[in-house]
Amino acid sequence: MIDAHQHVWRIGANGCDWPTPAEGAIFRDYGLDDFRAKALPLGVRRTVLVQSQEDDRDTNWLLELAAANDIVAAVIGWTDFAAPDAPAHIIALASDRKLAGLRPMVQDRAADWYDDPALGRAFTTMAEHDLRLDALVRPRHLAALDRLAGRLPDLGIVIDHGAKPRIAESGGFARWHEAIAPLAERPNVWCKLSGLLAECAGAPPEAIGPYVEAMLALFGPQRLMWGSDWPVLETAAGYGDWLALARRLFPAVHHDDIFERTAERFYRIEAEAMVPAGGTRP
Repeated sequence: MIDAHQHVWRIGANGCDWPTPAEGAIFRDYGLDDFRAKALPLGVRRTVLVQSQEDDRDTNWLLELAAANDIVAAVIGWTDFAAPDAPAHIIALASDRKLAGLRPMVQDRAADWYDDPALGRAFTTMAEHDLRLDALVRPRHLAALDRLAGRLPDLGIVIDHGAKPRIAESGGFARWHEAIAPLAERPNVWCKLSGLLAECAGAPPEAIGPYVEAMLALFGPQRLMWGSDWPVLETAAGYGDWLALARRLFPAVHHDDIFERTAERFYRIEAEAMVPAGGTRP
C-alpha cells in the first residue's frame, strides 16, 4: 500500500514557519519514524513525501530523507514559480530520481493564479521534464487549473484533497461538483482522496460520503488515489480511523487501484520496488 500524501517537518528548521502554536497538538516535530509507527502496522509500505513549506530548504531536506529511506517512494517539492531562474531550478531538481513533482501552494492565492503568463515557462519546463504538478487548491481555483490542463495536456496534474471542498457549507457540494467536473474530463488530471476530514468543520465524518462517491464517479479508480495528509490529519482523526473509513467507502474491487496502483502510475513508482517493514536502507 502507498500513502500518496504525507508530510514531515521540524519546527523552526528547513524554512518551517507552519504549523504555529495556534495549530495546537501538531505544533511539534514530525519525522519518518513517527510516520512508520502510524502507518507500517496498517500495511502501508511506501509513501509520497509532500512539501509543507514554501522554502527550497524544505525540498532539499525531503530529498535527503528520501535518499536515505526506501519507504519514501517519491518526493513532491517546492520552488518559486515566479522567480526568474525557476526553469533552471526545476531542471536541476528533476535530476534527482526521487523528485516526482512540484507543489506551489495556491490555496490562499488569487483564483486566477494559474493564468499568470509569468508562470508559464515554469509549468512548461515541468512538462518537458516529466514532472507532476500537485495542485493545492480550493474550488475557486479549479477553472484556472482547468485552463492550465488544457494548455499543457502533457503535464500530469493531481488535485490535492479533492480541492478542499467546504463540506459543512450549505450548497457547497453542488458548487464544488460543478467546478471539478470539467477537470475530470481531462485525461491528464487526477485526484487525491486526502484531507477531506479536515474540511468537515464540525460535520460528522460520514458527511464526506457524497464527495467520495462523486470523485469515484468522475475520475474512476484509475485516476483516484488515497493519501493520509498526515500529520495534518491529526487535527481531525487518527491515521487508522481515516484509512478504515476510506476502505469502507470504496468497493473492495477498487482498493488495489486507489490504495496503491494509481499512485504508482501517476508518480511513476516502480511496482516491483517493494520495501521491507523497516523501510530504511542499511
